[in-house]
Amino acid sequence: MKKRILIVDDSFYMRTMLKNMLTDAGYEVVGEAPNGQTALQLAKETNPDLVTLDVILPDNTGLDVLKGIKQDNPDMKVIIVSAVGQEVIVNEAIEHGALAYIVKPFSEEKVLETVGNALK
Repeated sequence: MKKRILIVDDSFYMRTMLKNMLTDAGYEVVGEAPNGQTALQLAKETNPDLVTLDVILPDNTGLDVLKGIKQDNPDMKVIIVSAVGQEVIVNEAIEHGALAYIVKPFSEEKVLETVGNALK
């Protein structure tokens, strides 16, 4: 059975890029969210195996969304994907339950390796 992934990023281009990488690798993308509110709603509705989550969202911070996802479903796996490579944010995301952090721009190999490890 395919592993199901929810992609959260305000950039349509980034969502499309991640979706193409992940579907080509055999994952099922069950939803795409351009903002935090949609992300929380889709995480509840689709119950994905993994969420890729951008830190900077138009209506919310990725950290707030991470906290909301973990509050609803503590076991949901979340990977942070963001251009913001600040250690403070990375550490805070990990403290709140993110499994890994990928900094944009990223390589397909890096994304697939991180996603694969998270879903083991």
